[in-house]
Amino acid sequence: MKVNQLKVGVMLSYMSMFISTIISVLYTPVMLRLLGQSEYGLYQLVFSVVSYLGLLSFGFGSAYMRFYSRYKVQDNKEGIARLNGMFMTIFLIIAGITLVAGSVLVANVELIFKGGLTEREISTARILMILMVFNIAISFPASVFDSNVTAHEQYFFQRIVSLARSVLNPFLTLPLLLFGFKSISLVVITTLLTLVSLGVNMWFCFKKLKVKFTFKHFEYKLLKEIWIFSFFIFINLITDQINWSVDKLILGKFVGTVGVAVYSIGSQFNTYYLSFSSSVSSVFIPRVNKIVASSDDNKVLTELFTRVGRIQYIVLSFILCGFIILGQYFISIWAGSGYKVSYFVALWLMVPVTIPLIQNLGIEIQRAKNMHKFRSIVYLLIAVVNIFISIPLAKSYGEVGAAAGTSISLFIGNGLVMNWYYQKRVGLDMAYFWKEILKFTPAVAVPLLLGLIVKSAFVINSVGMFLTVSVGYCLVFCLCMWFFGMNSYEKDLFSGPLMKIKSRLFKKGTM
Repeated sequence: MKVNQLKVGVMLSYMSMFISTIISVLYTPVMLRLLGQSEYGLYQLVFSVVSYLGLLSFGFGSAYMRFYSRYKVQDNKEGIARLNGMFMTIFLIIAGITLVAGSVLVANVELIFKGGLTEREISTARILMILMVFNIAISFPASVFDSNVTAHEQYFFQRIVSLARSVLNPFLTLPLLLFGFKSISLVVITTLLTLVSLGVNMWFCFKKLKVKFTFKHFEYKLLKEIWIFSFFIFINLITDQINWSVDKLILGKFVGTVGVAVYSIGSQFNTYYLSFSSSVSSVFIPRVNKIVASSDDNKVLTELFTRVGRIQYIVLSFILCGFIILGQYFISIWAGSGYKVSYFVALWLMVPVTIPLIQNLGIEIQRAKNMHKFRSIVYLLIAVVNIFISIPLAKSYGEVGAAAGTSISLFIGNGLVMNWYYQKRVGLDMAYFWKEILKFTPAVAVPLLLGLIVKSAFVINSVGMFLTVSVGYCLVFCLCMWFFGMNSYEKDLFSGPLMKIKSRLFKKGTM
């Protein structure tokens, strides 16, 4: 059952991301035209400010799985119940702090955005901020139930809930946009869906998983251990927040809301890219923690790390190469002529982040081994460097300059420093990992080079040409990957579900 849940989790992760991306691709251009560049930029700017309240989690959410696995290996049900009670208490307190801190932000909204926004935009920003603060406050206690679903490896239910949110969001938002509610409607629907998903997760945890909460006999020694463990995850959260939000704040200050909107569209493609990796590696979090808790075998961890990394690379290289070839024309017809620069923003963000994305499981291995401190400190330093690089680049080159600053800092931290750390300190065989990844080079280089040749020889300037090149690229990439890239395990992983469907259809046809 656990193996089936794992396979279903991986398949549903990709299916959910594919459907969610398609919906977002269809929905976003309509939303952009209904909102306008300035209103969309305002929404993104306010979100960038309020999202910093998410740091109040202090990394406690990421610590849950490690300590749950410890009790699970011991079959200590009472310990798990106390752990649940402790985390719920912590997050309820954090939710209260969030509401207080959010109230301070709302009261000072004019001071925060002074000089960059009009009076009407400041008035809208205040309403957006109130709703966003409430939404973030709810998300903290909700994360306890979501973590329990993950800990029990109930991926089918978890991915279905996530998919339902992705599908319902645009269908509920569009009518409000058409009635003229603008950016406020986006946050209202998001908050409503957060409340509904919280209710569904609570029902599943209490009724199906029989999750227990004990709010007495707290182990304060354990709480101290959790805090020390979480502190460095908290530093990492600060880093991520800086790297993915500071560019919008810088552009809002020196370029304006239109610049934020242009950058946000490029950043949105990077967000799609990030999710296609993290949605798969998250399925393996319980397994990593079990391996470390029981044997801490570095050879087993390296093999799992490499196997997952190769699967992620197959998917991500397909997306990245396709975007390099087709992204420029797609953005021009999807978002509009005012967003052409977004293509270069996306490339600056997507290319360097590919390295950590195929190594996402390494983050969980570090946390399971309680060796994540180094990464957090290094990333914090890189985030500071990012700010100092991005400000002058944004002043000189606008949206592309801001993205370039982030790109440079990410490559140094993720590509160079962390790979050294994985090899020398964590105990993973990175030479083996990169040897296995580089085996894909012919399978990726051929479709990319052919695509660039076609792009330069025949300008992609019509929907017909776009579709023709897209189909040709997909066919060439899949054939090259099948014959020159995939091993037998990966071929079986991708072809297995198709063969089962074919077998069932054949049986029905012969009945």
